Amino acid sequence: MPHMWVEALREAATAVEQEKEILLEMIHSIQNSQDMRQISDGEREELNLTANRLMGRTLTVEVSVETIRNPQQQESLKHATRIIDEVVNKFLDDLGNAKSHLMSLYSACSSEVPHGPVDQKFQSIVIGCALEDQKKIKRRLETLLRNIENSDKAIKLLEHSKGAGTKTLQQNAESKFN
Repeated sequence: MPHMWVEALREAATAVEQEKEILLEMIHSIQNSQDMRQISDGEREELNLTANRLMGRTLTVEVSVETIRNPQQQESLKHATRIIDEVVNKFLDDLGNAKSHLMSLYSACSSEVPHGPVDQKFQSIVIGCALEDQKKIKRRLETLLRNIENSDKAIKLLEHSKGAGTKTLQQNAESKFN
């Protein structure tokens, strides 16, 4: 009976950890959303102050579920983390390539039929990790991919709005010369 209570406690704490990550991601995405550009400076400042306050309050919540690992699992986790960190560090240099690399890492963690190539080497490293760590690695990759997707959308919207502005300028210039 106590074993079930311990597992229930660990699951509840893990759920709180995940909820904290989701809240931080939501606050961050609101702060960086396109909608923030379409409101007045005063409203934007007020929303940013509120978002920063909520971010600070959320960061005060400390929940830690320690995973018991053998030395081989510890080494596998370090190796997997290092691979993901290397891809993240390449984001600014080559976003497209980093995104496809992350997709292949994510496919290596997924039990579903992959939509693209699977990084077999990474898959064998992740399999060497503790089950809880495997889940955390997959969640981290999901978050990174979501952030890239949101960045792509923001860049496309920005390019579209610049493009529309350029067309208007060109049309105005043409009408002045015609």
